[in-house]
Amino acid sequence: MNDQTPTSQQSSARTKAMGQGRDTEQDLPEDGALISSPIGRAQRRSRGLLGFFFIALALFTLKNFLPALLWGCVFAIASWPLYQRTEKRFGRTEWVPMLFTAAIALIFLIPLSLVGFKAAEEAQSALHWIDEVRHTGIPMPEWLNDLPFMRVQVAHWWQSNLVNPERLNHLFHSFDAGHGMAMTRQVTTQVAKRATLFLFSILTLFFLLRDGEDLIHRVLVVSNRTFGKRGESLARQMISSVHGTVAGLVLVGLGEGLVMGVAYVLTDTPQPLLLALMTGVAAMIPFLGLPTVMLAALLILIQGKMISAIVVVVLGAIVIFVADHFIRPALIGGSTQMPFLWVLLGILGGVETWGLLGLFLGPAIMAAVHLLWRIWSSDSEQVLKEETH
Repeated sequence: MNDQTPTSQQSSARTKAMGQGRDTEQDLPEDGALISSPIGRAQRRSRGLLGFFFIALALFTLKNFLPALLWGCVFAIASWPLYQRTEKRFGRTEWVPMLFTAAIALIFLIPLSLVGFKAAEEAQSALHWIDEVRHTGIPMPEWLNDLPFMRVQVAHWWQSNLVNPERLNHLFHSFDAGHGMAMTRQVTTQVAKRATLFLFSILTLFFLLRDGEDLIHRVLVVSNRTFGKRGESLARQMISSVHGTVAGLVLVGLGEGLVMGVAYVLTDTPQPLLLALMTGVAAMIPFLGLPTVMLAALLILIQGKMISAIVVVVLGAIVIFVADHFIRPALIGGSTQMPFLWVLLGILGGVETWGLLGLFLGPAIMAAVHLLWRIWSSDSEQVLKEETH
């Protein structure tokens, strides 16, 4: 019989289709040939452009929150070794990153609250003082008579402008109240903005700590696929720079503030705690701690204690000189093998370009550039192997 059953017809159709499939597969080029073909290269470029487009679009969308995200990354990198030790001791739970994040937030919030409280007290005292001197004037201090030069000129100017209440009132009335209100509103807006960015930074820190292990693994995979071993070397160099910057800027600056705070207390400086905090924060930037020390010395000098003011200035100059020229280069440059000039340019250039965030971004960028310079300028294969492993 020539008729076929439905089952045999389906089997024949499948056999024919499989045969056609084998013929089609034989006609198609292999994977390697497809990748090296013009179509494969065009597809790779298209995928790269598409990925770059979406990354650029995401960065543009988050442009106002990028500082907060970068601060969160800096906090996470700086605290990651300590967090790992804490996690090993207490176990990997949701409470560990939450409590660790809260502790880091309090490290910033407590000093800022103290500074804000002291500033509010000082502002209230300043208002009372202004109201008083508008009626009585500012008497000339006795230490003006002990000035080694320009004693007569300074005393005459003080008598003419500050002792006379009428001239002093004219000076206060020249202050534009409307401009003062606008400045107050601007300061309030900036404080609210900074508080919001700080909140998002802390939130970013929590998620980075919680998912840190998985994120590190994925970043290394992407880096190896895209840049090879050199990408991982650059990342490690930048991370070492952040650790060295935290030790060389933040901790050294706070140490300078602590030393000078003790000096302020011993010399009976007005508001020693507030001045110590100001000195510690200002000293995080090289060469910027000295103006705060000079301000403290000026307050001491107004009280008529010239010897104490000289002691504060000399001690502050010695502490800042030793910290900026010996301790900081050893801590920052030692972790990345960077010369002091590279470190200084990274810090100052970063602060000018990125603001306070540049304290960490600047040295990290310069550390990456320094590593690339060492690799590209080396004529030894052994050095290349050491730099990339």
